[in-house]
Amino acid sequence: MVEWTGEKPAYRQVADALCVRIAAGEFAASGRIPSLAELREQYEVTQTVARAAVTHLKEAGLVVSHQGKAAFLASDAGIRAGVLAGGAEQLQRELAEVRDELRALAARVAELEAR
Repeated sequence: MVEWTGEKPAYRQVADALCVRIAAGEFAASGRIPSLAELREQYEVTQTVARAAVTHLKEAGLVVSHQGKAAFLASDAGIRAGVLAGGAEQLQRELAEVRDELRALAARVAELEAR
């Protein structure tokens, strides 16, 4: 499943795949993401890659874990994952639209004030 010769590091590929699964609500019922052993098996990666992927998700605020315990979804993991899994581009487009609308509104206000 992981493209070893790709531009993106293996741990990021696994983290991104998990992010998509989190955004889709796959782990919502249990609130737990797969263990490192399960990740190794599912993605055919090493323990180090699986651990780095989980660490990346923790740094992104998607999961929380304690040493020796499973990793669990953060309370807003679905929202964050949606943004990270592709929603960022949508947000950028919407932000650009809002900026354009604000510029147009500012021009109209300036025109009205000039009267």
